[in-house]
Amino acid sequence: MDMSVDEKRADNGPIPLNNVDHAGLRVVLERGSAYGDGVNQCRVFATEFEELQREYAILFRVDAEGTYHAFVPLGLAAGENLFLDGDRWDAHHIPALMQRGPFSIGVPPAGEAGEPMIHIDPTHARISRDWGAPIFLDHGGNAPLLDRVGDVLRRIYAGHAIEPALSAAFAAHDLFEPVDIDVEVEDGRHFSLPDCVTVSQDRLGALDGDALAALHRDDFLRPAVWVASSLANVTRLVDRKVRRDGAA
Repeated sequence: MDMSVDEKRADNGPIPLNNVDHAGLRVVLERGSAYGDGVNQCRVFATEFEELQREYAILFRVDAEGTYHAFVPLGLAAGENLFLDGDRWDAHHIPALMQRGPFSIGVPPAGEAGEPMIHIDPTHARISRDWGAPIFLDHGGNAPLLDRVGDVLRRIYAGHAIEPALSAAFAAHDLFEPVDIDVEVEDGRHFSLPDCVTVSQDRLGALDGDALAALHRDDFLRPAVWVASSLANVTRLVDRKVRRDGAA
């Protein structure tokens, strides 16, 4: 694959996307471990909670600095993605970070002028010159793929921006609750997800009017409900595991 222009800069990570240097690049859309889909969890953002809660369990983990980050479990073993079915993703919504492929948002260094721009990793496994969806049209305009990617990246960017305030609001109203996920199936096997945190339905239901109004004002009430209601999807994930193992 001839990518001499980009290969000279690949060691520096993603580079700004443009329709001259990257005119002939295409993106492979099939799913699979070879393209980075073989992971058992994915970080997610409040801007996609509504879609996610229909099929995934939305959980949180807290890092060493005490910051909460949302994620969805995709599998119950290392490198296992139970939503992968051959070359397709078996769900209506794919988490935004898994949708973005070789693209990312680049922001200027602190103190420098400029706006966020779409960047591309020309060494990504999904990049091809031979097959896949084009990034740009022949005359240089955006192909439909790039328009869709732009929407995905905006969701990630906005979700990342509101994550600290969302987590702080959940913590301030004492909504976070550690959850011990340990599921036993009929053959006696146990599946567990350690160190998880969820939004407590009981605590959410006990909030007074002022607390509910404050969460609603900042549009954090709906995400809290989506997180709390999504916990039942852990059972569906285990069902996927049992079916997958039974078919193996």
